[in-house]
Amino acid sequence: MSGVMETGMEDGMQSRSSAPDGRPEGGREVRWSARRKEGVVLRLLRGESLDALAREYRVAAGTISGWREEFLAAGREGLKSRPRPEEDRRLVEAQRKIGELSMDLDILRALNEEIDRRPRRPRR
Repeated sequence: MSGVMETGMEDGMQSRSSAPDGRPEGGREVRWSARRKEGVVLRLLRGESLDALAREYRVAAGTISGWREEFLAAGREGLKSRPRPEEDRRLVEAQRKIGELSMDLDILRALNEEIDRRPRRPRR
């Protein structure tokens, strides 16, 4: 086994799962951290068999292949499923600003239409 593995499964330790499909007893899926995915992908890239890793971690080979492709495309950041808090905060702020500007635009368009409908008086 490679020294990269940080999952707590080295030396023959069992995973937290007791079901044959890798799920805990309750049937819900286990959340994989980016670091844990990275460890599996690095073992794969170092030449370990995809099928052996899939059996060891009780994950579909296609899932591990997908992690490999994401990792190669973006490194560890590509494996994270949640945005970082700063990115999330900036996204919410940008969405709020877009909503505010959309409302302002709607109001200005309505006012402009109202002005266009009024008859024009000659200026003195």
